Amino acid sequence: MPVADGMGAVQLPAGVTGKDNYIRETLTVGDASITVFRHESLAAAQVIDRMVEHYKAWCVNMPGGRR
Repeated sequence: MPVADGMGAVQLPAGVTGKDNYIRETLTVGDASITVFRHESLAAAQVIDRMVEHYKAWCVNMPGGRR
């Protein structure tokens, strides 16, 4: 979802009446970095774990992926 530059947090609709808060984080490795918005209930390490698991599943399930 596109977010304006400089936003430190965003609120997205959750269900009918609620809102979920997402906090801006920057993941940096060497000279490369990516900005992500993590749900306020997750620690940074949990977000990285979920990203890794998603990437592994994507690799396995893509056409010609490792099985």
